[in-house]
Amino acid sequence: MANLKSLPENAILPDLMRAYPRIARLALPLAQEILRGPGELTPAQREFLFAFGSGLNACHFCHGAHTAVAAHLGVPRISIDGALEDIDTAQVDERFKALLHYVKKLTQTPSRVSEADADAVRAAGWSDDALHEAVIVCALNNFFNRWVDGSGVDAEQSFLDAAGAMLADSGYLAGMPPE
Repeated sequence: MANLKSLPENAILPDLMRAYPRIARLALPLAQEILRGPGELTPAQREFLFAFGSGLNACHFCHGAHTAVAAHLGVPRISIDGALEDIDTAQVDERFKALLHYVKKLTQTPSRVSEADADAVRAAGWSDDALHEAVIVCALNNFFNRWVDGSGVDAEQSFLDAAGAMLADSGYLAGMPPE
């Protein structure tokens, strides 16, 4: 149920972007750069982190859509679900678990992230660039989670799966509203 009277009752993200195209025209290129631009983390790893953070935030729309994107990029859904249940026992690369722990703490208790947390990521073999990529993916997913949930946007899983396939194939600029 949409929280904004300017949106249809069962609003989905494209409705929100059409209603607020100026914000969409800023947010989508940023998403494209953060999730698909050059970096140490692969697009699949970045999508995993986005889906994971959205799951921590209980954002149904973003978790569902980005889990679908990650799946289309080769990440087993069981890995994301398992990480949400327990990072340490999840079917996830041991090295990647350090990034998941960092993103979990940054999402749930951002003021408590410490140098020791960053050191744990580096001890797992990640560079500062990779850590920074995880931080900006986390920041982006928190922005989108608040925009979507605060506006009352959601969708059925079938829509989220289709959106995930489209985003995996075409990227984030494909959803850009017209000027």
